Amino acid sequence: MRLKTCLCGTAALAALCIVTPALSADSVPGKIETIVVTASPVAAITDQYATRISAVSRDDILQSGGDNLADALQTVPGVSGSGFAAGASRPVIRGFGADRVRVLEDGIDSFDVSEIGPDHGVPIDPLSAQSIEVVRGPATLRYGSQAIGGVVNAINNRVPMHMPEKQIAGELSSSFATSANTLQGSGLIDGSIGENFAFHADAFGRRSGDYNTPLGKQINSFFRGDGYSGGGSYFFGDASRIGAAVIHYDAKYGVPSDTTYIDMKQTKELFRSSFALGMGALQTLTVEGGYGDYAHSEIAPDGTIASTFKDKGADVRSEALFGRLGWFSSAALGMQYQYRDFSALGEGADYLLPATTQTFAGFAFAEAPLTKGLKLQIAGRVDHVDIDGTPASGVPARLGFTPLSGSAGLVYQPGDALKLGLTFTSSARAPALAELFARGPHDGPETFETGDPNLRMERANSLEANVHYMHERFHFDGALWGAKFQHYIYGKLTGRMCDETGLCSFGGPGDLRELHYVQQSAKYWGLEGKASYTLSQSHAGLLQADFQADLVRATLGGGGNVPRIPPYHVGGGLSWTSDMFDAGFLLRYAGRQNRVGPYETPTKGYVDLDAHLAWRPFKNHPGVEFALTGHNLTNVVQRNAVSLNKDLVVAPGRDIRLVVTTAF
Repeated sequence: MRLKTCLCGTAALAALCIVTPALSADSVPGKIETIVVTASPVAAITDQYATRISAVSRDDILQSGGDNLADALQTVPGVSGSGFAAGASRPVIRGFGADRVRVLEDGIDSFDVSEIGPDHGVPIDPLSAQSIEVVRGPATLRYGSQAIGGVVNAINNRVPMHMPEKQIAGELSSSFATSANTLQGSGLIDGSIGENFAFHADAFGRRSGDYNTPLGKQINSFFRGDGYSGGGSYFFGDASRIGAAVIHYDAKYGVPSDTTYIDMKQTKELFRSSFALGMGALQTLTVEGGYGDYAHSEIAPDGTIASTFKDKGADVRSEALFGRLGWFSSAALGMQYQYRDFSALGEGADYLLPATTQTFAGFAFAEAPLTKGLKLQIAGRVDHVDIDGTPASGVPARLGFTPLSGSAGLVYQPGDALKLGLTFTSSARAPALAELFARGPHDGPETFETGDPNLRMERANSLEANVHYMHERFHFDGALWGAKFQHYIYGKLTGRMCDETGLCSFGGPGDLRELHYVQQSAKYWGLEGKASYTLSQSHAGLLQADFQADLVRATLGGGGNVPRIPPYHVGGGLSWTSDMFDAGFLLRYAGRQNRVGPYETPTKGYVDLDAHLAWRPFKNHPGVEFALTGHNLTNVVQRNAVSLNKDLVVAPGRDIRLVVTTAF
């Protein structure tokens, strides 16, 4: 009741307030096209921003068929997954995961506990998304202190943003995959009633058994999930709307490095509104938010519930978009409120006691032309975070943090083909719940963790250079970046083994690895790029060569490596696109990762081959498509360098997937 009261009260307050633009993108990988920044109140395309923006389309999501968001993003340079379980592989961006990557749905919090443990999944299924956006670099400033590494935003139309062009439209999709005998299906419908009301409904389901690997079957790797949603929006005036949606998600999945499985449920409500004001410089006011009720239980093979994790949260923000305002050509101001009530029951209470978090934040963004081809973009954010919890000492603590962040960037565009961006960002992050209050055994990752309530705020000062080039046959996007951290927080393995009671020793009889949350300085740097070259283009179709690569290097102050950093990747392939057929392959090499943290094991490099073939046989019904997709066609052993359970879990082997889609 307290949460819903806070939500309603904040929504009313937010209507008088403001926010900065989110930078995101729609793109079809392998095709050269203009990418619209869908989540920004400043209408623009991505090559007008000093940031790295990537996305996967609906077609790519259906073809990949992954159980989680990380699977759907596996071919995006600089992005990997934690790989812990089929239902719990959280996206990792530029080597940053968990508490440094925010996962959102239509810009609203995902309301889960996935950052508290790698065995905890994100209750957003790729089948429910129309596209998935990845924002890296300074553009993440808008999303707050938990987005230093990046943002993954699942975009859908559950709260319709526009009146549909057709009175009724929809999509049905089904697929079968061989590695885990996976069956999945999804359906969605969009329509309108009269001239002012739009509605949306969707549902999906997936069933997969334990998947096969080159070493045999991966025991306890099954996944079963389903969900549904319904929503609508009312449109009025010139460009105003108000709408809401209800979303439900269920999943059961095994934890391969353990014998338990997780039973997850979530129901959440979203509201989104936008009002065209036209009051001088003030053009648009947007108010949106959500409330989520999440719970999962960790269940032993005999059906006994070992732990239950619960999370109730609210996320509300408002945005005010301005046109020309003095020296600035456009600007946005805003405010955000977040509330979180976390609790763990059963054995989970041995790991983390109940905690609440409350955050108030203000935003600002502005853009100013300096010359004909040169623009200045500046942004700022201030958060105030109050956290109530109980550390290992057993003495309740109330902690307060005020992270301040800012960025300034230059975008130089001498012509239509080339854009150069250079941005400096200083971002601060408050310590997360587990980092502060962890106090015992965590069976999923098999660790005995201890937090530190005296941790200071983490700060990252970063510099990023971007280049975007698109001219006739050749298209290239790339970034070179670096970040220097003060008071960097990470989970450090001590080399000691512990039992459930916390008795730890080197070579001891316990089976839990001791992990302490500590902080020291750290340096990250990396590069990533993606290029395509048109080999042939005619009425018959388009033949294109694709190349991509990424690299992250991360070291601790005083020597040593930051733990759990992904290896470098380099790859390339060919793609053919035509009215009737699409085909292509991507061959990627993941390097050996031997620059590991203390008491971690290295991972071997491997060659991975993916391929796809799509056929649209009916000219009069182009929405009917049959697609065949192959993953890990080399059938090699793949271990995930960023995963705590990499020594026990192997990624799926060769997988062939047949997808049938009908759009109407």
